[in-house]
Amino acid sequence: MDWMTFLGFFFGMVLIIMGIAQEGSHYSMGPIFAFFDIPSILITFGGSIASTLINYPLTQVAKTFTVAKKVFAEPDEDTSSLVGQFVSLSQKAKRDGFLALESDVRALDNDFMKRAVQLVIDGQDAEFIRQTLETEITFISERHKIGQEIFNAMSNYFPAFGMIGTIIGLVKMLRVMEDPTQIAAGMAVALLTTFYGLVVGYLICLPIAGKLKRRSETELVIKEIIIRGVLLLQTGTTPSLVEANLQAYLEPRLRKMAAQPLPTR
Repeated sequence: MDWMTFLGFFFGMVLIIMGIAQEGSHYSMGPIFAFFDIPSILITFGGSIASTLINYPLTQVAKTFTVAKKVFAEPDEDTSSLVGQFVSLSQKAKRDGFLALESDVRALDNDFMKRAVQLVIDGQDAEFIRQTLETEITFISERHKIGQEIFNAMSNYFPAFGMIGTIIGLVKMLRVMEDPTQIAAGMAVALLTTFYGLVVGYLICLPIAGKLKRRSETELVIKEIIIRGVLLLQTGTTPSLVEANLQAYLEPRLRKMAAQPLPTR
């Protein structure tokens, strides 16, 4: 039995009920605090997070926030440098053989490229190398899609629960129309839940999903370049042909940057 589904449903309902029961938060410390309302936070954030936990396993949700760090922490990788690295590896392999590439592999920064070149050094055939690396790419792509999907889902959940909060706030207002002092609390919930939902959904979740998609596409292109380069290396292609083949993956402005191969060790 999937207890996380029940837990997510229970968690969401409890927070929404707490939001309904709260009378609202009133601050007199400045205009910025007019946008802070505990019932609105409970309804919008609680409902959205609970829906996410119902829709996706907890392990996937936890991994998604780890993947999201790529948006802020990891710079885009320089694809032009890959061409120079493969040309250098090809030159050294032609001159000294594949076993001479051991020290170069240890110096590589890209783990995927390390594993790929190591397969060549170990003497694996081209078909085995291709299948191994393409299988890894398939699973990486699936993990990336889950992360993008979760953030896309949350970009829908937050505005939706913002609207639910607006309805709750309007209901609270209509029930106390005879008491003007209670109208403000309902009005705060009605307006701030929509505000929270739209800001989090469209300023945070949706842009992160888009950025993750761009990063995923770039990473997969880099891995395709690596697979192509490794297969060329394994078949003993001349360095000039390695360079010409791999430069086809680059934008024209990057091809000049990749023209000079890195020095061999």
